[in-house]
Amino acid sequence: MEVGKEAEPNTTTMRKALLIINCIILSIGNCAGPLMMRLYFIHGGKRVWFSSWLETGAWPIILFPIACAYFHRSRTLPTSQNKLFFMTPNLFLAAAFIGILTGFDDYLYAYGVARLPVSTSSLIIASQLAFTAGFAFVLVKQKFTSYSINAVFLLTIGAGVLAMHTSGDRPANESNREYVLGFLMTLGAAALYGFILPLVELTYKKAKQEISYALVMEIQIVMCLFATGVCTIGMLLNNDFKVISREAREYELGESNYYIIVICSAIIWQCFFLGAIGVIFCASSLLSGIIIAVLLPVTEILAVIFYKESFHAEKGVALALSLWGFLSYFYGEIKDSKKTKPPLQTEMTSVSDRQESV
Repeated sequence: MEVGKEAEPNTTTMRKALLIINCIILSIGNCAGPLMMRLYFIHGGKRVWFSSWLETGAWPIILFPIACAYFHRSRTLPTSQNKLFFMTPNLFLAAAFIGILTGFDDYLYAYGVARLPVSTSSLIIASQLAFTAGFAFVLVKQKFTSYSINAVFLLTIGAGVLAMHTSGDRPANESNREYVLGFLMTLGAAALYGFILPLVELTYKKAKQEISYALVMEIQIVMCLFATGVCTIGMLLNNDFKVISREAREYELGESNYYIIVICSAIIWQCFFLGAIGVIFCASSLLSGIIIAVLLPVTEILAVIFYKESFHAEKGVALALSLWGFLSYFYGEIKDSKKTKPPLQTEMTSVSDRQESV
């Protein structure tokens, strides 16, 4: 009995530590990903499908931690119980479907970043939080508290404040039609990813097996594999493979820097996707959406520093509102965890237990 009581707090502590790690990974990918993608475009990159491919093309990296987890289990589990992959066929099909959607979302987002400044595309992506909240309520019956509602409201208002200064952001060498199309494509990317996040959470809940973090990484591989497949087909149809070497030679920052940028971009975007589904595993799709939204002003500031984009008073107000919303959400979570500590510990043990409690 005493061992069991000690195991529960340890499991909870490990889950919280895992949540913090995934938040950090998500933050790195969410802030650096758009900047790296924009860096590719502003210095001569023109291949939208190739840029989309880079968002998920680094999926083989995840094979390393999966292999490490396998060898770790081999020391503690009998050979008959230890497998390299635990994913069932139904879960594989669900992850593949989400991966296909992710591939199209990658293209919509890359098209927007190619046409819009980082500040503009980021503020449009912030609308994703509203889509995430709506779809989470419909798909996974997300329970809203006054604190989470306040967070969604403040972050949405922050995005609206930023939108007040978008009229002067159109690049000089871009037509109004291209700018509007980029705006609409980015909004479509926000809506689609706002649907994907709760869909991942629904997949966890409906899976007829215990969802461990090792299995989360397997799901990530399948999602990225199919998303990369969609983008690869797009590259083939657009003849991107034939012109990449020529584009690298003509790149303004040099051929070597071209390949460094695309490799770093692929790795950073993998951090984003792995962090996003990791946060969903540890908490909820709503928290994942809130973290993405709250980092919007950080991306804005980084764009000002590295790309010399203007920083208006509206961006400072948006930063304050985003931080307020973020603190509001976490204060509510801490307060709620103190009220319902026993159910929370049971919930933290596995996603399947959480499904039963709901």
